[in-house]
Amino acid sequence: MMKGIKKWRLFALMTTLLVFLAGCGREEISTLIPAGKVAQDQFNLLILSSVVMLFVIIVVTIIFVLAIVKFRRSKMGEDMIPEQVEGSAKLEFLWTAVPIVLLLILAVPTVYSTFDLADVSTMDVEAKDGKSSNLTVNVTGKLYWWEFEYPEQGIVTAQELVVPTDERVYFNLISADIKHSFWIPSIGGKLDVNPENVNTFYLEFDQESAELEDGVFYGKCAELCGPSHALMDFKVKSVDREEFDQWVTAMQAEEPAAVEGDLAQQGEELFGADGLACIQCHAVSGAGGTGGVGPNLATFGDRNRVAGYLEHDEENLKNWIQDPQEYKPGNLMPEAASLNNGKALSDQELDALAAYLMGLSVEE
Repeated sequence: MMKGIKKWRLFALMTTLLVFLAGCGREEISTLIPAGKVAQDQFNLLILSSVVMLFVIIVVTIIFVLAIVKFRRSKMGEDMIPEQVEGSAKLEFLWTAVPIVLLLILAVPTVYSTFDLADVSTMDVEAKDGKSSNLTVNVTGKLYWWEFEYPEQGIVTAQELVVPTDERVYFNLISADIKHSFWIPSIGGKLDVNPENVNTFYLEFDQESAELEDGVFYGKCAELCGPSHALMDFKVKSVDREEFDQWVTAMQAEEPAAVEGDLAQQGEELFGADGLACIQCHAVSGAGGTGGVGPNLATFGDRNRVAGYLEHDEENLKNWIQDPQEYKPGNLMPEAASLNNGKALSDQELDALAAYLMGLSVEE
């Protein structure tokens, strides 16, 4: 008896938690708090389908309860036979027409939204200056990070996407290795990132990310792609058009801004030295091109996270440099010691590299 009571208490507790936790969500990563037109359209479809399903559940529950109460044996007797409605044209029409109407209520807006959200016909429309009138970003998924190329602007960044608000942003998605999936939960649904073909779609960002607690929207890889799949995060900064144009101008500088301080300058020398040769894999200019083995580091000092998910501080950066496999198993970045003739970097060298990388910034 006591075991049964405990089970019911546990069930009641879990049900209560489910109800209250279902209302929990963070603006920067919740699909239930849309921050863009695409996300809002998809959220409206979710609400519509939920209402239809709730209607069906309520109707079925009412009929079920009425049947139990009205036709229970203690009330009607053992020999009572309910009225037989076999062949009733009205009932046949009712339970045929109602499901069709419900399906139409679901299907029409779903089909319309599917085609509308897949419409990229205005992607390459040219403005008077001959350039595209819409922003296009080429997204490349890699193990386990994201590269963002702005072809019209001639710049490249990684791990942190910067976009203007209140306009369409088109994305060309492709993978450099295996299948990934591009997803910014608060802004719109996910789309596969394949190595064989380019998938294209658009998103709209209605809210500036500076208003959020962390100052960014969170993006995820939504396709199992290896041991560090869960750590393949990226961040999105949405800013107004004026601020975006300023960011683009800063990124277009051929040479990165000079770092300040003796320690950072030592790190810059070490970064390009023959031993480590970090510069062979990592560009440090936004105009430094794409296709590198490692992420472009031009905006590293402006980022929200180290390696996509670690807190953005020098301690985590130094730990990452020393042993990246410990933090992201399967990634392609070698240990620093393997590039330094088998010798571990000294504390002084790690401090210098961290100071240099944290100083790489294009934001004022």
